[in-house]
Amino acid sequence: MRDEAPGPGDGDPSGPDGAGATADAGSDAAALAGLFAPERVAVVGATDREGSVGRAVTENLLAEFDGTVVPVNPSREEVLGLSCVDSVAEADADMAVVAVPPGDVVDVVRECGDSEVRNVVVLTAGFGETGAEGANREQQLRSVADEYGLNLVGPNSLGVMSSPRGLNATFGPDAPPAGGVSFMSQSGAFVTAVVDWAKGEGIGFKDVVSLGNKAVLDETDFVRAWGDDPDTDVVVGYLESIDDGRAFVDVAREATDDTPVTVVKSGRTDAGAQAASSHTGAIAGSDRAYEAGLDAAGVLRAESVQELFDSARALAGGDVPDSDGVAVVTNAGGPGVMATDAVGDAERLRLASFGDETVDRLGEALPDEANVYNPVDVIGDASVDRFREALDITLEDPDVGSVVVITAPTATLDFGELGEMIADAADEHGVPMAACLMGGKRLADAADVLRERGVPSYFDPARAVGGLKSLAEYREVRGRSYPEPEPVDADRERVREILSSVTGRSDNRLGVEAMEIFDAYGVPTPEGAVVDDPVEAERVAEGIGEEVVMKIVSPDILHKSDIGGVKVGVPVAEVADAYEDLVSRARNYQPDATILGVQVQELIDLDDGVETIVGSHTDPQFGPLVMFGLGGVFVEIMEDTTFRLAPVGRDEAAEMTEEIDAAPLLRGARGREAVDIDAVVDAVRRVSQLVADFPSIVELDVNPLVATPDGVRAVDLRLTVDPEKLETQS
Repeated sequence: MRDEAPGPGDGDPSGPDGAGATADAGSDAAALAGLFAPERVAVVGATDREGSVGRAVTENLLAEFDGTVVPVNPSREEVLGLSCVDSVAEADADMAVVAVPPGDVVDVVRECGDSEVRNVVVLTAGFGETGAEGANREQQLRSVADEYGLNLVGPNSLGVMSSPRGLNATFGPDAPPAGGVSFMSQSGAFVTAVVDWAKGEGIGFKDVVSLGNKAVLDETDFVRAWGDDPDTDVVVGYLESIDDGRAFVDVAREATDDTPVTVVKSGRTDAGAQAASSHTGAIAGSDRAYEAGLDAAGVLRAESVQELFDSARALAGGDVPDSDGVAVVTNAGGPGVMATDAVGDAERLRLASFGDETVDRLGEALPDEANVYNPVDVIGDASVDRFREALDITLEDPDVGSVVVITAPTATLDFGELGEMIADAADEHGVPMAACLMGGKRLADAADVLRERGVPSYFDPARAVGGLKSLAEYREVRGRSYPEPEPVDADRERVREILSSVTGRSDNRLGVEAMEIFDAYGVPTPEGAVVDDPVEAERVAEGIGEEVVMKIVSPDILHKSDIGGVKVGVPVAEVADAYEDLVSRARNYQPDATILGVQVQELIDLDDGVETIVGSHTDPQFGPLVMFGLGGVFVEIMEDTTFRLAPVGRDEAAEMTEEIDAAPLLRGARGREAVDIDAVVDAVRRVSQLVADFPSIVELDVNPLVATPDGVRAVDLRLTVDPEKLETQS
C-alpha cells in the first residue's frame, strides 16, 4: 500500500497503510455528515503524476462524485484537466483530502482551520506509527484539530467513501457498491480488499472510512454518527484497538437500540498478561477485556471476515425473530441435516417444535415421501409452488421465529421464480428468513432477486444459520436495559488508609494484611488476625476455636501453598511452633523476602462449600474488569471464569454465577445442598464496586471466596496498588 516518495512539488504522502497509534476522540458527531456528503472537495497535493496518491484520489473523485473537485498544488497549473489553486484558502471547499509530505501536513491542516474547512482527511503516513518524531508530529496535528474543532480522519488513512454522493476520496482502486452497510476499518488494505470482494458477494455500502491513526476521530465517533443515520442499516468494523473503551460502551449502547453493530477484533493474544501478579491478571489478557467490553456495549463480535459480513447481510434486513425457534425447509435431505446440526451448535437458537396442526397441514400438502417434521424436506422434485405452500404453513407455526430455505439445483425449478417466491414469503409473513442457494450459475437469478429484495443468501447451510444467529443476538441486545448498579455502603476512608500503606515501600502488593477492606465493603471474612510473634498467634487462636488455619504473610511470596507456607487444622497447642516453622520456611525459600507476620484464621469447613474466585484486573482501554469463576489452586489451569466491566449490579452478578461451567456445583449438583447464591451475587457486586471506587487497585484476587449454604467468606486476598493513582485519588 505504500506509495513511492513524492517528487518535487508533487506533494504526495509517503504512503498510508492504515495501521496506527491511538488518540482521544473528539468532534461533534452531528457534523460528521460533512465527511460523507461534501459539496466541494479540495485535494491538497493533487497531481497528474502516474502512480501517485494525489493522482489516484483526484481520479477517484472525478469518476462519480456529484460535487466539485478542486486540485490544490502550487506547482501545477492544471491536474487532469482541472485548474489548480495554490492553497486551501483559495479552494472554497467544505472538505479537504490531504496528500502532502509528512512535514507539511500540520501547516496544511492549520490552513484548513483558518479557511473554515472543518472536514479533513489526512492520507499521509509518517506519524505515530513511525517513532518519536512521527508521534510528536501527530500530537501537533491533534492540537491544531482541537484548536479549530476539525473533523479529522487519519493520518495514515486510505480515505473515506460514500455511495449516495458517489464520493470516493481514497487512493483505493475501486468504489464500493451501494447499500446500507457503513464500514470502518483500522487497516486501509482491509478496506480495499473488502470493497473488491463485496462486488462479487452482493454486499452494498453506504459509508466507508479508513480510520488510520485515529488522531482525532475514532471508532466511537463513527458508531455515534451512523447510529443516528437513517440510511445506515448496520455498522460493521474491523478494529485492532478501541481507544476509550468506556466511552465506546456508552455510545454503542445508545446506537444499538436502533442500529446493529458488528465487528471483528484482531489481536487476541496478550503476552503482557504473562507478567501479571494475580490469577485474574494472568487470565484476563486484552482479549478478555474486549470480549467483556463489546458485550457490555451491545456490539456483536465476529470471529472471521466471512462471519462479519454474513452477519451484516442478515442484520441489514431489519427484522428480528420473535423467538429462537428455527425451521428448515429444503429440497435436499443432506443439507437439511447440516442446517439442523448448525442450529444445534448455535447459542440462542434451537430447532422449532411444530404444533400438531402444522404437521397435519404439511402432511396434506406434501407427497408421502416428504418429511413433515422439522427439517421439512419437500423432496427433490419440488416445484416453486410446493416450496411456497410448505413455507406458508411453516411460517404460520407459532414456534417458528426464523426460517432457513435450502435449495439445490433441479430441473423442476425456475430459479428466478424461486427467488421471488422466497422474498414474497418473507415480506408477507414478516419472519426473518435466510436462503441457502447451493449452486452456482444456475442459481444466479435467484441470488440476484434475493439481493435486490433484501433477503440474505448463502452457499453453506451453516453460514445461513449463522446469519440467523446474529439476528437472535441482536434481538437480545435491543431488549436490554442498563440500570445503574445499586449503591454500596462502605467505609471508603478506611480502604484508602489500607491502600496507602504501600506508599514509600519498595513493593506495591498487599495480601491478607489488607483483609479489612472486605469488612469495609461488607464482604464477610473468617475470624482472625495477622500477628508478628508466636505468643500473639496463640492468643488469637485461643479466641477462635480448637483448630485454625495459619498462613505466612509476605508480599514477596505469591503462592504460599507452593512453599509450605500454609497450615490447615492447627491445634491451639501447636500454634506457636507452627508460627516459627512458617517463618523459617519463608526465610529458607526467599531470604530477602519481607515477612509481615502470620495470619491466624478461622478454619472454614469446605465439605459443604465451593471454592470460587472473585477478582479484578484493570484494562488500559476498558478500566477495571471483575472476574468470577471456580476458584482454588487450579484456577489458572481450569480457567472456568467469566468477566464483566466493573461495577456490576445484582442482575449482572447473577448472570456471572450462571455462565461458568461449574454453575451446577453452586446450585446443588449430585445431591449437594445449593450454596447461598444471593450471598455470592452480593459479594461479586461489592468487590466490583470496590475496584470501581479505587482505580489504584490494578489487580485483585479473592481466592477462595468460599460459598456455602449459609453464606460466603473471603478467605484469602492478593492485590496490587498503583501508588501514582493512589496519590491522585480523591
